[in-house]
Amino acid sequence: MVDYEVTVYTGDRLNSTTLNPVHIKLVGTDGESERTWLRSLVIFSGSVSTYFVSCPNSLGQLVLIELDKRQFFLLPDDAWFPDKVEIKSPERDIYTFPIYCWINDSETHRFREGKALRIFDESNTFGQHARKQELSQRSLDYGWNLYYSGMPYTIKADGPTSLPNELQFSFTKMTEFAFTTVTGLAELQLKGLDDNRENWESLDNINEMLRFKGTLVSDYVQEHWKEDGLFAYQFLNGVHPTLIQRCKTLPKNFPVTDDMVFIPDGSNLSTELKEGNIYLCDYKNLDGFPANTIQGIQQYLMAPLVLLHKRPDDKLMPIAIQLKQTPADDNPIFLPTDSTYDWLTAKIFVRSADFSEHQINAHLLRTHLLAEVFVVSLLRNMPMVHPLYKLLIPHTRYTLHINELGRMRLMGPIGVFTKFAGSGGETLMKIMASSLSSITYRVLCLPDDIADRDMQDLPNFHYRDDGLQLWNIIFKYVQGVIQYYYKNDDEIQLDSELQTWMWDIFKYGFLSQPQTGIPQGFTTVSELIKFATMLLFTSSCQHAAVNSGQVPLGHYPEDHFTEEIPRQLQKEFKVELDRLSITINNRNKDLEIPYTYLDPKNVENSVAI
Repeated sequence: MVDYEVTVYTGDRLNSTTLNPVHIKLVGTDGESERTWLRSLVIFSGSVSTYFVSCPNSLGQLVLIELDKRQFFLLPDDAWFPDKVEIKSPERDIYTFPIYCWINDSETHRFREGKALRIFDESNTFGQHARKQELSQRSLDYGWNLYYSGMPYTIKADGPTSLPNELQFSFTKMTEFAFTTVTGLAELQLKGLDDNRENWESLDNINEMLRFKGTLVSDYVQEHWKEDGLFAYQFLNGVHPTLIQRCKTLPKNFPVTDDMVFIPDGSNLSTELKEGNIYLCDYKNLDGFPANTIQGIQQYLMAPLVLLHKRPDDKLMPIAIQLKQTPADDNPIFLPTDSTYDWLTAKIFVRSADFSEHQINAHLLRTHLLAEVFVVSLLRNMPMVHPLYKLLIPHTRYTLHINELGRMRLMGPIGVFTKFAGSGGETLMKIMASSLSSITYRVLCLPDDIADRDMQDLPNFHYRDDGLQLWNIIFKYVQGVIQYYYKNDDEIQLDSELQTWMWDIFKYGFLSQPQTGIPQGFTTVSELIKFATMLLFTSSCQHAAVNSGQVPLGHYPEDHFTEEIPRQLQKEFKVELDRLSITINNRNKDLEIPYTYLDPKNVENSVAI
C-alpha cells in the first residue's frame, strides 16, 4: 500500500464551512484511488486540513481529483468553498489543484492539476474527458442574451442572485455595497433631500448638499467650476479623457473663422491650426437622438463641438462652442467674448452632453459591457487548466454581478438613469447601439488611440502619461506569460479553444462587424499578446480612469498559476506597479489638481463597481 498526503485549504469566506461529509478520488496516469471520505466532523472556513488516501499501488502522475459533498442524515445541505487541494505523492512530488468555487450540491466535481495545459497538450484520456465535460457544463451555466438590438450581448441571467455563487459579490463586498447605499440615503434623509421635489433656487442649495462629502478635487471644482481653465482641463484629466483630439482642419459643420476668436500674442486660428495647437471635442455620437421625458417634462440633449487652444504657456483654453451639429441661424457659435452668462450656459450644455457621452460610451459600453463579453466568452470557452484562463480570470471578478445590478438599478424601467437622465430610457439604448458600430480595435488599444487622436505631445495630459506606463507594464507581464506557454505561431493556430474564445468575442461583443478591426481569431503570438493586454487594460486601468478604484491591480489572492515562472512574473508585475505608484505620487505633490485615477493603488483588477 502507498499513501497520498492530501491537504485541503478551505476559503476564508463567510458560510464556507461545511458539516456535510466530503469525499475525494485521485486520478492518475496509472490508475485511480477509491472514493475516500475526508474524515472530519466539520470543515471550517479558513481551515487547512490534512488527510491520507491509501492505494494498493502508485497512481503515476496525478491528472485530476474528484470532490463531492453529500448531505448526511439530518444535517443541513450547506455550501463549501475550497480554495485548493495539495497532494504529496509517495514519490514526494507535490501536486496542486486550484478550485476557488462553491460546491453546494451532491454532484461529483472534477478539478485539474494546476499545471497549465493547452488543448493539444492533453494526452491523457481522463484529462481530455474532464476538459470536454467542464466546457459542456459551462456552456449551460453561462449563456448569451441579446439585451437590446445593436448592443453587445450579455450574460443570460435573471438578476445577480441567479448567477453561479462564485460570480456573486462576497459577503464583505455586498456589505460594503449595501453600507454605502444605506449611508448615502440616510444622509439625504437628514438633509431633507430624499423625497424633496422642490426646485433648487440657487447654486448654494447644491453646495449645501455636497458640504459633507468634500474632497480635495470636489472642493477645488466647487470654487473654480466657472473658469475656462478648469473647463478645458477636464477634457484631459477628468473622468472622460478619451474624446479630445488634435485638430488641424476644422470640421465643415463648425465654421469658426479667424475673426471670431481671439488668439494671444498676435497669432490667429489659421496659424494655430497649422502649428498643431488647436484641439477638438466632437459629441457627434449624440446627434439626432430624442431626449428623455422626465416627470412629464421634455429634456434637451445637445451634440456640441468644442474648440480649444494650447497657449504658449501650455495651458489649454476653450475658444469656441457650437451646441448642435448642423450650422444654422438658431445654432450660433458661442465665444469667450460673449456675455458672461451666455458663455457659461454654453459650457454647462457641453458638460451635460459630456455626462451622457462619458457614462454611456466611455464608461458603460467600453468598459462594463465589453468586459462582460470578455468574461462570458472566457467562462464558456476556456477550461480552468488553460493558460489564458489562469491569466485573465482574476480580472473578471464581480463583473457579471455589477453589470446585472446596473441593468436593474440604472438601465431598467425604474432605473436611475431612466428616471433622471436626459439621455436615459430608450435613448440610452439607441446611443449605445450607434456607438458600438463606431468602436474600433485601435480605440481600445491606448497607444494606438493616443496616436490616432494625435495626442502624443500635449503637455499636462496625465491620463496619457500614466495610462501608457500602465499599458507597457501590463504588456510586459502578459508577454512574459504568453511566451512561456506559446513558443511559436503554429501553437497559436493549433489552439482551437483560443480561436473559439476570440470568435465569440467578435461575434457577441462586436456583432461580427469586420470594420471594427477586432480580431476574428489569432495567427501569431504577437496578436494574442496585444489583444490580451487590451483586455486586461480595459477591465482594470481604463475602467479606473472613467470610474474609481476597488481591489488594487496586480494583487492576486487566488493562486491559479502553479508553475514558478508565471508566479515570478506576477511578483515582478506587482513590483513595477508599486514603482509607478511612487512616481505618480511624487508628481502629484507638485500639481494643483492631483491626478490619481491611474495610480495603480486606485486601479482595480476588474470591473467590479
